[in-house]
Amino acid sequence: MRTNPLTTVRNLGILAHVDAGKTTVTERILYTTGTTHKRGEVHDGTTVTDFDPQERDRGITIFAAAVSCTWAGHRINLIDTPGHVDFADEVERSLRVLDGAVAVFDAVAGVEPQSESVWRQADRHGVPRIAFVNKMDRAGADLDAAVASIRERLHPLPLVVQLPIGTEDGFTGVVDLPRMRALVWADGADTAEEGPVPEALREEAVRRRRLLEEAVAERHPAALEEFCDRETLTAATLTAALRDLTRTGDGVAVLCGSAYRNRGVEPLLDAVVSYLPSPLDVPPVRGIHDGAERERPADPAAPMAALAFKVHATPTGRLTYLRVYSGTIEKGDTVWDAGTRRGERVGRILRVRADRHDPLERAVAGDIVAVVGLKSARAGSTLCAPGAPLLLEPPGVAEPVVHVAVEARRSTDTDRLAAALARLTEEDPSLAVRTDPETGQTVLSGMGELHLEVAAERVRREHGLEVTVGRPGVAYRETVGEGVTGFVHRHVKQDGGAGQFAHVVLDVEPWEGDADGAGGGFAFRTTVVGGRVPQEYVRAVEAGCRDALAEGPLGGHPVTGLRVTLTDGQTHVKDSSETAFRTAGRFGLRDALRAAGMVLLEPVVEVTVTVPEDGLGGVLGDLAARRGRVTGSDRRGGAAVVTATVPLAELFGYATRLRSRTQGRGTFTARPTGYAPAPPATAVTTTR
Repeated sequence: MRTNPLTTVRNLGILAHVDAGKTTVTERILYTTGTTHKRGEVHDGTTVTDFDPQERDRGITIFAAAVSCTWAGHRINLIDTPGHVDFADEVERSLRVLDGAVAVFDAVAGVEPQSESVWRQADRHGVPRIAFVNKMDRAGADLDAAVASIRERLHPLPLVVQLPIGTEDGFTGVVDLPRMRALVWADGADTAEEGPVPEALREEAVRRRRLLEEAVAERHPAALEEFCDRETLTAATLTAALRDLTRTGDGVAVLCGSAYRNRGVEPLLDAVVSYLPSPLDVPPVRGIHDGAERERPADPAAPMAALAFKVHATPTGRLTYLRVYSGTIEKGDTVWDAGTRRGERVGRILRVRADRHDPLERAVAGDIVAVVGLKSARAGSTLCAPGAPLLLEPPGVAEPVVHVAVEARRSTDTDRLAAALARLTEEDPSLAVRTDPETGQTVLSGMGELHLEVAAERVRREHGLEVTVGRPGVAYRETVGEGVTGFVHRHVKQDGGAGQFAHVVLDVEPWEGDADGAGGGFAFRTTVVGGRVPQEYVRAVEAGCRDALAEGPLGGHPVTGLRVTLTDGQTHVKDSSETAFRTAGRFGLRDALRAAGMVLLEPVVEVTVTVPEDGLGGVLGDLAARRGRVTGSDRRGGAAVVTATVPLAELFGYATRLRSRTQGRGTFTARPTGYAPAPPATAVTTTR
């Protein structure tokens, strides 16, 4: 019986906190699989996936990079994702198209703030994961402590399948617990030597394998049956059970190693093949057609359906990265963009290796490829067979929280700047561009200070434009602190011919449901009885109220966290219309907000600061001066770790300040946690 080729495909991402070693793990995977013939190093700027000049200058991953390699007869399509919080939207788009992931953790730091964030993102997408505890050769490395932090902070069931051989500088290999064998890497060796478990570790290895068997048997019926019969599990049963538990999310296999020293990469690849799912192991993709939900199987013979998750403009053309969920795409095919309802021609299909590409004649279900020739497809676009349209759910787009004013230094470059910014927002949906109606300035919004710095630098480097960038500002929100009831608004307009008449009575109150990180969203309901306001006019009032949320009374910021109730109204037999009631809803809510008790909200972030213990006092004082509220402190590896909640507006320039206070030894990370009421004085000083 012929095996389905899709069983040998793995689509996975590398997820982690910044500096945990994601890119080094990716580089070692490429080296170990023979895809590259030289080890790329982040500190040397020679990595394959961090190919952008800014990534090499800054030493961090900024853009998700796709690579492809083979191992043990399996095709591995791998995406190296950013670890910095400002680029979390790149992670979100990548996770939307992945079947599995490797979460990388620092053996000294364990679970770090951004580790937790990307783990939660993977939870939302239901992506199965295995864990790789990296940097086992560092001073203070502790596998058990890292596993404990995974259990306590991320709450999965960690199933440790390896025992390290040696500690810190003496880390030389691992004991593979399912097969009870030792894998040892000699200095400078690229491959492991397999042998029996060292006698000094045999008792501990037997104990840990027993714990692994018991944990697996508790959650896997077939393993439990064999465990009860034989009081042990064979390597084949244990591997199959680990695969099932990984796919369902009931367990996470934990491996360890040192990617920098190329120790532990081969068993990691074996674990990817053994435990992570193929495209056939995940549910069929679901989409919408004619208002009904449809499924498409991972079958090359089925009608084609693919999702664009990344767009990249290169000097030689526009690349659109696709995950093909079903069917087959061939070079020269015409595909249907289900969102824009227009056809596009596929010029070329490319197998991607970061910034290098190999041409393909076709791509089939399960592939991640780039195509050339699509003119209007954006990140999130669905491409499908013209005769079998289907609209897939696009990745979510985060709402920008920081903005800067951008202008060209030469007035003759204004149009070129507009085109450059339009291209940036096309490639990165988490960037937004608008024109301030009061000042006429072009405002660029993004996910953080670094995000906007990178965008401005791309304009300078890629388009040769000299631009001036203003000081960063944050995206404030407004919400209702104290509501109003029975607010009456009457819209009457008569200027010849048919007039406009609408009478509405509104209640406005705070609302916390469907929280979006900004004090809740918006809800609308009606309690009108007796048909005093027809249903089509009720919908028009709701639409008008949504229009009014764009600008609040305190400073023109978007309004959120409120519920509006239409309690009464009146109509006119001739002059009432949906347009009139929409206008009444918009101006009625606008005036009601002016009468309500409004509160200004500012974005806040959770900051984790790691400093030498002798610098702790100065850091705490500085956080207090920035309106920070300390929520926790710890000692880790001889350093103090402080967690605090700080308004985002107070963090601009904090990296420089922290370095000067700690002689360059302090570091910090930040992740958004939502919005909180701003001090009263802030309402006076903020602008749109």
